[in-house]
Amino acid sequence: MDVKVKIVSPLLSPDDLPQYATEGSAGMDLRACLQEPVTIRPGDIVPVPTGVAIQLARRDAVALVYARSGLATRHGIALANGVGVVDSDYTGEIVVPLCHNGSRDFVLQPKERIAQLVIAPIYVARLVPVDYLGPTERGAGGFGSTGRV
Repeated sequence: MDVKVKIVSPLLSPDDLPQYATEGSAGMDLRACLQEPVTIRPGDIVPVPTGVAIQLARRDAVALVYARSGLATRHGIALANGVGVVDSDYTGEIVVPLCHNGSRDFVLQPKERIAQLVIAPIYVARLVPVDYLGPTERGAGGFGSTGRV
């Protein structure tokens, strides 16, 4: 699928565009579009610009922003919103809200890889109001209703 991408910051060059690190990568690396290093302290939430905007070609596609596992495991840096959703009609700059769950200050460097961008298909649902939902094995059982193990 072709995805249009636009550089929206003079701090970036075409070499800084999101890209797959390996042939088997599911996500493209997003980089911090910063003029200088930023210190993120434990407990902080910092919106980090990426300097890029995208446009998806179809309504049945979404761009999902995921944390980088290395930043999370080594430094406690994760996404404040868990997973970011870039809707097909959003064409503004992608901004990644990083939160610091670690115990030591983390210095984020300009152009450092901060997140992964995954393009995925979605089903566009049409909700159908009903008076009755059919029976299932689980039914309305909520959290923990299927037990442990």
